[in-house]
Amino acid sequence: MKFELFISRRLKLGAEGEKASSPSLTVAVIGMTLAIVVMILSITIVCGFKREITNKIYALDFHVRVSNAGLPGYSRDIYTVHYRDIAPIVMADSCHSMVSSISLIAEKPAILKTEDDFKGVVYRGVDSGFDWSYLRSSLLSGRIPNLSDTANISEVIISKIVADQLHLKTGDRILTYFIDSHVKVRNSRIVGVFSTDFDQFDGTYILGNVKLIQNVNGWDPFTGTYVGINTNDIDNVKALSYHLYSTLARSVYHSGGDIMYNVTDTTMNNRSFFSWLNLLNMNVLIIIILMAIVSAFTLIAGLLMIVLERIRMIGILKTLGAVNNSIRRIFIYLTQRLIIRSILWGNGIGIALSLIQQYFHIIRLNAAAYYMPYVPIYINWWYILLLNVGIIVISYLTLIGPSYIISTIKPTTTIRFE
Repeated sequence: MKFELFISRRLKLGAEGEKASSPSLTVAVIGMTLAIVVMILSITIVCGFKREITNKIYALDFHVRVSNAGLPGYSRDIYTVHYRDIAPIVMADSCHSMVSSISLIAEKPAILKTEDDFKGVVYRGVDSGFDWSYLRSSLLSGRIPNLSDTANISEVIISKIVADQLHLKTGDRILTYFIDSHVKVRNSRIVGVFSTDFDQFDGTYILGNVKLIQNVNGWDPFTGTYVGINTNDIDNVKALSYHLYSTLARSVYHSGGDIMYNVTDTTMNNRSFFSWLNLLNMNVLIIIILMAIVSAFTLIAGLLMIVLERIRMIGILKTLGAVNNSIRRIFIYLTQRLIIRSILWGNGIGIALSLIQQYFHIIRLNAAAYYMPYVPIYINWWYILLLNVGIIVISYLTLIGPSYIISTIKPTTTIRFE
């Protein structure tokens, strides 16, 4: 065993002759522990926000949309697509194994009107291939619309925001106005009320049968606004969208078609949300840097206190022939015990608080402002591991400079120090 390590293990963190650590070292441990707790909570909370909001966006929007590129001269109607032109190509392509659902969507602005109030919305008509799993789990009352061939196409579900504003409930009927060159009115029946805590979606969309929009616009059963595609692997959404774009472009070229397709993924259709999520990374980085600075000053103060409490011992070691570098290493090893104690306490408290919030949702949020009713938590163990490695490395580097104060201590004066 090294001479320096042996001595550091025989020493206590308190002053000579004391069994407990001095108050200054206790404060140093507490300060560094709190800094680690704050860093861990910042990482777990931001990871939770990003994970929950990303999953919600992917659940409420299609992973990939295929729409008309809207180039005049390429097609007679630049606002519609034909399901039979797209679905066979997608399902026959090599990427069809990645596709979990494909559906024809027709969207149209509408006005919901009651006797006392009205509200502008977007009517999203969906077919039987639509994935209802997330909205089904978000239902507060009622059921999802029946989309079978013999079903009543007037069935819709609306959000709690719309229901509260218009004083509606499940089972009520509502007049839906579609305005083009002529005003067309349909009598819709509310079969369900949902809440996703995502105001941009809840306050904008009502969902019903695609056949109603086709009927209003005079479209055939295979025409819609776009084709929505969901994949079973959201990590490869961009690769899927690029692949589909090139596949559809080649198909149109070889068949001599008169339409150009636009293929977009979820991140392209929701740029503002993903830009906001990326800004959260910067917030976490700033917090970690600030906490690292606090920890560094705390460690420096702790090291100086340990040195001051051991000045007489330093003088004796120098008198016995110990060089400055050896004495410096003794105190660095000694301070590292303070670091390890702080890391253990900080990780224990930080992870415990994260787990409590993750399972019991103690801290609540305003869902209208934060898109969820509680502070979300996601513990990424790799991030926690990297954080701890970074703390250890930075702590060691922080101690190197201040430890040189030992070289200024003279044995002739310090050996009599009381």
